[in-house]
Amino acid sequence: MKREKFGSRLGFILVSAGCAIGIGNVWKFPYMCGEYGGAAFILLYLFFLLVMGIPVLVCEFAIGRRSRLSIAAAHKKLEPEGTRWHMTRWIGIIGNYLLMMFYTTVAGWMLYYCYKSIIGTFAGASPEQVTEEFSKMLGNAPVMMFWTVLVCIIGFGVCAFGLQGGIERITKVMMLALLAIMVALAVHSVFLEGAGEGIRFYLVPDLDKIREVGIGNMIFGAMSQAFFTLSIGIGSMLIFGSYMDKDRSLTGEAITITALDTFVALMSGFIIIPSCFAFGIEPGAGPSLIFITIPNIFTQMPGGRFWSALFFLFLTFAAFSTVVAVFENIISFDMDLLGWTRKKSVKVSAVLIILLSMPCVLGFNVLSGVQLLGEGSTILDLEDFIVSNNLLPLGSLVSVMFCTKKNGWGWKNFLEEANTGSGIKFPSFVRLYVAYGIPLLVILIYLKGYYDMFSGKGTSMLAGWMAVAIALLVFIFTCAGGKSNSEH
Repeated sequence: MKREKFGSRLGFILVSAGCAIGIGNVWKFPYMCGEYGGAAFILLYLFFLLVMGIPVLVCEFAIGRRSRLSIAAAHKKLEPEGTRWHMTRWIGIIGNYLLMMFYTTVAGWMLYYCYKSIIGTFAGASPEQVTEEFSKMLGNAPVMMFWTVLVCIIGFGVCAFGLQGGIERITKVMMLALLAIMVALAVHSVFLEGAGEGIRFYLVPDLDKIREVGIGNMIFGAMSQAFFTLSIGIGSMLIFGSYMDKDRSLTGEAITITALDTFVALMSGFIIIPSCFAFGIEPGAGPSLIFITIPNIFTQMPGGRFWSALFFLFLTFAAFSTVVAVFENIISFDMDLLGWTRKKSVKVSAVLIILLSMPCVLGFNVLSGVQLLGEGSTILDLEDFIVSNNLLPLGSLVSVMFCTKKNGWGWKNFLEEANTGSGIKFPSFVRLYVAYGIPLLVILIYLKGYYDMFSGKGTSMLAGWMAVAIALLVFIFTCAGGKSNSEH
């Protein structure tokens, strides 16, 4: 079966950026800025994007473009005979499915809140009513099911039209609209009365805040956010490398996509932080920032109904761009491994994802008693933990090692593919850093994530989960340890 290709470079950049740009850019980045002292956090974040995020992204793109396959089959095609890299395919396959098992629910929330804003539900509402509205939604299983299923139907409907006719065409429109809406919201936000203090907080480093949270915590927070923001590790970006032409080098494309992803994160801060300061709201409010804090701001704002609808439309586009990209990965697994047609894979995958999304939906109501990560946790928290704290870092570790180890694809092959075409070249002198430095940083992020998650929940729980973390690392290094007679 002939591999589909993007119709234009702009299409590739916007679709890939759309996959990277998600809800985390919008709510997590601004509240982490609030928590870690504003501008100093941003500078560290940009540094770690450069030294960690971009190299791993180039590795994923290179594996995809050379193999012309999804992560389900790419390593099998490129690995030397007698090695076991292909066993790591399950990190990508399970990761994409698990991600959509909870991301479809959150995307449904965005769509629902966009609808509620348009019909004026929050107009004139008190803070208590706004808070109650979110709790009411979570407790209403049929409403949650409806919006989750709608997200799945729309997302797979787009994918059914193929790469150029569906994904590229629709995502280009969504992304351009998203960027335009962001600029309008940001301009409106920074001109609010009292927003100046928020802009200063955002752009001027706060040394007192840094001392309060600790320089080590701020560095780790910036490193973690930079690493996870690009959606690298489970092949979500690798698939778009497989649809690329050879006329552009991969480093330049990775930098462009990273810059676009960073622009959205920074602009989100300009939308949210000045608004918070203008209305006396704490910008480090955490995940509740989007569904409780922000609607409260809009209720106090002149023309709040319009700006609220625009804000949640922007969030919906951010969520949908990721949903469509990951759905394409899931569809490609069937096409690459089983030889199915796109039409058959869309039908089967749509039913499967709808069914697999239900535990997350019901985890806030019918199954709210299931708290596997401790008291107060949900099924969504568990699924997010498995993907964000496990599969993304482990998959990134595999990509980097595969591209640098002699018994893998190898540095020479990686560099040749990465530098094919015009544009910025990947520097050959960073081989030791990519081969050893990045894996060390990834393992640090991985183990620190486990420690932070379970350190306050008892010694036995921490020890048990850390054993799981180490066992997964052993699996990765076992897969990477196969012998090869080939020299790369």
